[in-house]
Amino acid sequence: MLKEIWKHRAVYAAISPFYLLFGIFGLFPIGFSLYLAFHKWDGIGDMTYNGWGNFRYLVTDNEFWQAVGNTFAIWVYSTIPMLFFALIIAFLLYAPFVKMRTLWRVGFFLPNVTSIVAVAIIFGALFANNFGFLNYLLQLLGLPMIQWLNLPWGIQIAVSSMVVWRWTGYNAIIYLAGLQSIPHVLYEAAKIDGATGAQAFFRITIPMLRPVILFTVITSTIGGMQLFTEPQVLVGNDGGAGASGMTIVLYLYRESFINNYFGYGAAVGWGMFLIIALFSIVNWKLVQGKK
Repeated sequence: MLKEIWKHRAVYAAISPFYLLFGIFGLFPIGFSLYLAFHKWDGIGDMTYNGWGNFRYLVTDNEFWQAVGNTFAIWVYSTIPMLFFALIIAFLLYAPFVKMRTLWRVGFFLPNVTSIVAVAIIFGALFANNFGFLNYLLQLLGLPMIQWLNLPWGIQIAVSSMVVWRWTGYNAIIYLAGLQSIPHVLYEAAKIDGATGAQAFFRITIPMLRPVILFTVITSTIGGMQLFTEPQVLVGNDGGAGASGMTIVLYLYRESFINNYFGYGAAVGWGMFLIIALFSIVNWKLVQGKK
């Protein structure tokens, strides 16, 4: 094997930068985080072996499970309307009566490439407690103002709205690609058989898009489990009122880089990995069952 590697050394040298960078910035941090999860370390002093202590504390830590609950709540508030709106937008963009479809696709995708910090600042102004735009609209309607960022559910709605605004267009483009892969002859046959537009949508479009929908659900779940910038910029490192904006990654950041519990922060990261892996396995099982 070494002889073959030396024979094709020029080829291996050409592809080596990727593997070197991946090993340094990918594999090494993963391995070191697992090593760190079994130690106590403040980031400066000596490491102290702690065995399974960090993981035992993790499963009994109420703050961690509150962060998990907050993350799932924000995921529910954001993912369901986001995927629903994305499917509707994709169906409209696919419709032949829509003009300048390329321009609309670019417009819907732009929020995904916008700076999330800038987006969080804008949404902070929209949901501001006293002078926010939403409270201004409520006053115009004669309704009382809502202290959005002082209420647990208000904080979660604000964070969820940022997720919906940013990722709806991205998922709409994915659904649009799935719609374009459906044979048009199916719709023609359904029309000949007297099917209405709604029947064609629920009997042809939705079943044919099932693998794409499952893909967007699992990617949205993975993204939802990794929410950090939105709550961190909007309500700060403490998660806001009642720590209702404390997501798993924000909790990991607080424990690691503010409280300097790097070993426990690494354990939190691996706990989050197990949660994400569980959802990935469920998605794989569903796809395999369909096949």
